[in-house]
Amino acid sequence: MPHIAILGAGITGVTTAYSLHKRGFDVTVYDRQRYAAMETSFANGGQLSASNAEVWNQWSTVIKGIKWMMQSDAPLSVNPRPQWHKISWMAEFLGNIPRYKTNTIETTKLAVAARAGLAEMADHTGVDFDFTPAGILHFYNAQKDLDHARRVNTLLAQGGLTRTELTSAEVLAKEPTLRGDVIGGFWTESDSTGDIHKFTVGLADWLRRQGVNFKLGHAVTDIRSDADAVTIRAKDETRYDGVVVSAGVGSRSIAKKLGDRVNIYPVKGYSITVNLPDAVSQAAAPHVSLLDDKAKIVTSRLGVDRFRVAGTAEFNGENRDIRADRVKPLTDWVEKHFPDVSTESCVPWAGLRPMMPNMMPRVGRGRSERVFYNTGHGHLGWTLSAATADIIGGTVADAFQKTQIGTTNSSELKMS
Repeated sequence: MPHIAILGAGITGVTTAYSLHKRGFDVTVYDRQRYAAMETSFANGGQLSASNAEVWNQWSTVIKGIKWMMQSDAPLSVNPRPQWHKISWMAEFLGNIPRYKTNTIETTKLAVAARAGLAEMADHTGVDFDFTPAGILHFYNAQKDLDHARRVNTLLAQGGLTRTELTSAEVLAKEPTLRGDVIGGFWTESDSTGDIHKFTVGLADWLRRQGVNFKLGHAVTDIRSDADAVTIRAKDETRYDGVVVSAGVGSRSIAKKLGDRVNIYPVKGYSITVNLPDAVSQAAAPHVSLLDDKAKIVTSRLGVDRFRVAGTAEFNGENRDIRADRVKPLTDWVEKHFPDVSTESCVPWAGLRPMMPNMMPRVGRGRSERVFYNTGHGHLGWTLSAATADIIGGTVADAFQKTQIGTTNSSELKMS
């Protein structure tokens, strides 16, 4: 039985572990954190949103981004300090603008396919993650934004997603607690929400009981691949038959050690978890999941007493600071659109999205026949995870079955 190491215990790493375990592999998962899902998979927007599959590679996004650089509370923040990785990444981003339509359609197909995989994992393992098939409601307060959404809808439809356009009155009927000027929206009945952290931790616990080994608190300090094995050095040195890199923003440096180029940039996103301790706030918070396209803010209701609000994109390198000026627009948004919700207890969070310049995940083989990647999912890691886990599981299985990659007895050397 081939022994495969997975680097990363976030949503992509743990769903990959499930996919490989299901196919009969011996699996070990590494993460530098003491627990699963402690970084980008900790407190995202909660949406399982095929309706948010549009990639960002458009000239309109670039123009908006330039304007937003002058606003401290804008959805996009870019540190103006020159940095080669950031500049080269943005150049590649621009180079992918001609593939905007193709990549949006392909991302939609992945997101739609992921639904069945996630449902199978949840049903098979019994993980509770505050899942609700509430649907997702996009709403608009400017005609140009609604017109753009109509154009996007044609691409989503080509990817297999059905969305329904709503009038202003129909939007407010879907979510009566919403306040503000609304001219229309789109409703995606088939989208859903859930707590990514609860799901990932629950799935990791289930896998551990099935015999999957988790080396948590084991930061990988070195890795190399040769014809016989992949050798990973953390607190110990261990040889594996293969490795899947699912290390989020750390995937780029790991790939470099393995002779591959995976041009991930860390794009910081923020969220607040609004605790709803009283009946008034619980009644005033939306049950439908929302996406305000102009503000680039998403929401999810996580159980009775939690309301998750997330958004913004910050290009500031591998910086994990939680900035008050980036959190405040989220709180202000809640107070504007849901004035009866108490914002007295809001827990802020920031995570680094692993973003590729083409906005597509890197899923497949590396230069070495023993190296594989499932990483770079950007803002759609939760949405796409089950589909890409299945793809990489099949890729690894094919590699060991069809090409007859040799296996080796894993050996571990304890380091002083």
